[in-house]
Amino acid sequence: MKSRYKVTPLILLSILLIATFTPNASAANKGYRYWGYFHAAQGAKTWTPSMTGPTVNVADGDVEGWAFTYSDDDIPDASAPRLAPDFKRICGTTKAVAGKKRIGIYIDFGPSALRPKGESLPKNVSACIVTATSSQGIDVLGAAVKIRAEASGFICGINNYPAKECGVEIATPLKYRTKK
Repeated sequence: MKSRYKVTPLILLSILLIATFTPNASAANKGYRYWGYFHAAQGAKTWTPSMTGPTVNVADGDVEGWAFTYSDDDIPDASAPRLAPDFKRICGTTKAVAGKKRIGIYIDFGPSALRPKGESLPKNVSACIVTATSSQGIDVLGAAVKIRAEASGFICGINNYPAKECGVEIATPLKYRTKK
C-alpha cells in the first residue's frame, strides 16, 4: 500500500527542531533541594555562589552565607540567602582579637515551600565568629551550628535541618513552577 503523504526534508527538519527545543516535561517537574554556599568578601553588598565549597580560606571581615535552596534545569542557580551580607550588622559589636579573624555568617533555612514534610522551619542564624587565622569556611560554619555532612564533605543538614535527607530530588514546588 502506497502512502498518500510525502515526508519532505523541510517537514523532517521541522519535526527534529520541535523535538529538540520542546522542554522535557518530566525534567521540568523535578529538581534538587540542598544547602547552597555563598560568600561575600569584605565590603561586598551581594552574595557570590561558591564553586569550590567551604574548604576555602576566608578573610577577616568576610561574610559566609548558607541557604536551603532549590534548583533544576530551568532554575540552574541556587537562591542566595534572602538577607544581604553586612559585616557591620553581624559583627559590629564584636571586637577584633590579635591573632584571630572575625567572620560574619548568615544561615537562611529557606522558604516554607522547600520545607521537608513533617519538619519545622528553624529560625535563620546570624552570628559573628572569632576564629583562628587559618580557619576555612567549614570551620566558621562548624563554630556557628551543628553540621551533618556526607563523607565527601557535602553538607546535608545544618542544626538538624533537614533531619534525614541529603540533597534529594523532589517535585518542583508550586512556588518555583510559576517562575518558569
